Amino acid sequence: MALFSITYPFKIGEKAPPFTDLPGIDGKRYSLSTFDDKQIVILLFMANRCPTARVYTERLRSIQNEYDSKGVQLVGVNSDNQYFFSTEALSQMIGIADERDFNFPYLKDEDQSVAKSYGALVTLHAFVLDNKRRLRYRGRVDDSRDSSKVTISDLRNALDDLLESKEVRTPETRPFACSIEYF
Repeated sequence: MALFSITYPFKIGEKAPPFTDLPGIDGKRYSLSTFDDKQIVILLFMANRCPTARVYTERLRSIQNEYDSKGVQLVGVNSDNQYFFSTEALSQMIGIADERDFNFPYLKDEDQSVAKSYGALVTLHAFVLDNKRRLRYRGRVDDSRDSSKVTISDLRNALDDLLESKEVRTPETRPFACSIEYF
């Protein structure tokens, strides 16, 4: 018996909510439609202050490197409350992305509307959208903060299934990391 259940604003297979005009660390503004040329989009809610997000940096860069040529785009979204944590402001995100050598867009969800519309809970919560921008996977990147102990690569499995035109074998997992601090 589960201790608690999670209720999300939309279900696996449903069209994902669009977003518009999010500032990126590169000075550009982004919408979900910015990535219309990509077969698959991974929205990954993350935060600068989260130690889990920090230890996942290499894994995230590796996913983007490996899947880029297959039409997959990872997009980092920081929805953490910049008024509680000054490290979450866009100006700080620029330095963190440079320091960690992000190879993917890193966007600031200043009013937290994107995180709320997706039901993001923690700062490593992945949402995989197919070419019709339907939600196909929601959850963790893999099953361990310690990369040497990973036994299930949930996000990679979901990407591989979609790229092979299969149903995602495990479309939902429970994410773990730091809670998103909502206003």
